[in-house]
Amino acid sequence: MTADGMAAAQVDPLLAGESVSGVRGRRSGNLAARIGGGVAALVVLTALVSFVWTPYDPTGIDPENLLAGPVTGGHLLGTDNFGSDIASQLMAGARVTLLVGIVAVAIAGLIGTPLGVLAGMRRGWVGAVVVRAGTILFGFPALLLALLLAAAFGASTGTAMVAIGVATIPAFLRLSYAATLQVMASDYITAARTSGLSGLQIARRHVLPNISSVLLVQSSVAFALAILAEAGLSYLGLSTRPPTPSWGRMLHDAQGFLFTDPLLSVWPGLAIAAAVLAFNLLGDGLRDLLDPKLRDR
Repeated sequence: MTADGMAAAQVDPLLAGESVSGVRGRRSGNLAARIGGGVAALVVLTALVSFVWTPYDPTGIDPENLLAGPVTGGHLLGTDNFGSDIASQLMAGARVTLLVGIVAVAIAGLIGTPLGVLAGMRRGWVGAVVVRAGTILFGFPALLLALLLAAAFGASTGTAMVAIGVATIPAFLRLSYAATLQVMASDYITAARTSGLSGLQIARRHVLPNISSVLLVQSSVAFALAILAEAGLSYLGLSTRPPTPSWGRMLHDAQGFLFTDPLLSVWPGLAIAAAVLAFNLLGDGLRDLLDPKLRDR
């Protein structure tokens, strides 16, 4: 091969032996990850900025500008039926959305992942009990758990976080269980056992590093589902209570003005849709980038 051909092979992945579909999958994964990551970063930045600045007090009332339209009376997105600034409420609502997502995913990951790894490493009755327990828990959706917790402890943001987190545990359990089974079937696990490593050492050195990529993707997707679940619970009055702003409750309060002032429901609806789509795209992009099987197709 000539020098030009060798240089082309180093630059062009097709000449280096990568399939056309593999290149396209990698590029599409990069694009999805960039778009999703960019929008997700914007949501996070908005939440962080709201701690130090909002155009108006999110819970403030302006009686002279009730149901004001966009760019009216200094309100960029208008006001609601109480005269509260919608843009400020959206910014403050992003804090609640991210908090619920972070805590819910943390609960699900910190409980579901160790249980799944344990079930995958300890087959037999231990693994069967863990998997069956996860299957039973899977039958209790977040809404039902939120209703039970709200009846026992009262509706609050904490109730929603725990309900969503517990309802998401089976997803992490099943994923980590399946991924652990694949890792445990590898030759290097046999070598590790032969060398005298304990189960905990094998889990820490070999299992968790090899399943971390799929857990990262699952965390992004679970975050999107947590945002949607929190909005639904807030809409039903089972999550964040007034006067703390919440995107779901903004939708609930706007339903009475759906025909007279539809923009009241458009703004929080767009915020929820953008955040959910962003983290779903981020998860899809990370999956395409981190999964070698998808990259090589």
